[in-house]
Parts: sequence; C-alpha cells; structure tokens
Amino acid sequence: MKEIIAVLRMNMMNKTKRALSDAGISSMTALSALGRGKGLVDISLLKGAEKGYEEAVVQLGESPRLFPKRILIVVVPDKLADKTIKTIIRTNQTGKSGDGKIFVTRISNATSVRTAEFGDSVLDGA
Repeated sequence: MKEIIAVLRMNMMNKTKRALSDAGISSMTALSALGRGKGLVDISLLKGAEKGYEEAVVQLGESPRLFPKRILIVVVPDKLADKTIKTIIRTNQTGKSGDGKIFVTRISNATSVRTAEFGDSVLDGA
C-alpha cells in the first residue's frame, strides 16, 4: 500500500477529484493548509527582513508569505500508485511555480472500522 500526499492549488481540487474518480480512485481525504514553495520568495530577502533590515522588508512588500493550499491524501494498493500519481500530475501541471508537490510513503496496513477488514481489500482498486 502507498500513501500519496499531494499539496495542490485550491482551485484545482474539483478537477483533481473528478480525474481521480474517473481513474477509479474515489477514496481520499482533503485538508486546508497554508504554504509556499522555494520559488515564491527570495530567501536572502526573507532572511534580511527577519533580521530587521528595512530595505529587505520594503522589497518583500506586503504580500502574504503563505498561500492557501489543499493537501490531498490518498491510500491505494501498490498497483494503483503510479496511476494515481500520474493522474494528479496530469491534472495539476501548469508549468508555473506553485503547481504543488507529491510525497509517497509506504503503508503497512489499513483497517476498516466498520467491518474490521484489513489490508488491500479496504482500499479502492483492491
């Protein structure tokens, strides 16, 4: 089993949910978050602003340092991991900074609280 955690633009969630559902992956969890990537802020300016250098503060301006994002969590059998990742990329890739990140971890087990079943049988595509 794989846990796929995707940090995505807020406005791409409905499109992503539809694309995953069309790919046979309907179970997911979504969370609201704030974040930014490395490409959105000049780190040297940020460090200067943190030290109180007025020039750096002025150059950073009044723009927010963190942006609204969605965290999408999907747990799938190993055989669906690549399909899930490719679907998320295809749906969210604009080629611009802020498209998001995907993280993949191994899951040793999953259990349905309602039925007490465990393993791949409780996941989509099992």
